[in-house]
Order: sequence, then structure tokens, then C-alpha cells
Amino acid sequence: MALSTASNFAKPDDAFRAVVEAHRGLSDEQSAELDAALVLILANHIGDLDVLREAIVLAKRRMIDANQQQQQQQQ
Repeated sequence: MALSTASNFAKPDDAFRAVVEAHRGLSDEQSAELDAALVLILANHIGDLDVLREAIVLAKRRMIDANQQQQQQQQ
């Protein structure tokens, strides 16, 4: 199975909103714990180590790209 980066949600905004709402009222620490638990639950649901590794690489790349863009904007 290959990593799918296209939206699989009929209503992607509703999915995003559900994740945001789950964090409402949580401390930063609780929010980080929720994120970690959610990642592990969904990774287990996927059940494919190659897909998980591909997702990790993509997520790291997006973080690095975002940080580089932020640094360029500050210059």
C-alpha cells in the first residue's frame, strides 16, 4: 500500500475541525499527549510499516520546509 496524500474525506473541513475541537480546553502538554495517542492509534489502524515510514519522512519534510519559509520571512 502506498501513502495517500489526497484527501479521503467527503468533508475534509469537518475532519480538520474535529481534530481542532479535540484540542479545545487542553493544556499544551495535554494537547501533545492527545496528538501522540492519535498518531499511534491511527498508525496501528494503517498497519503498514512502509506507509508509516513514508508518512514520517513527509511530515518531517513539511516541518523543515515550514521552518525554512518562516526563517526567510524573518530576514
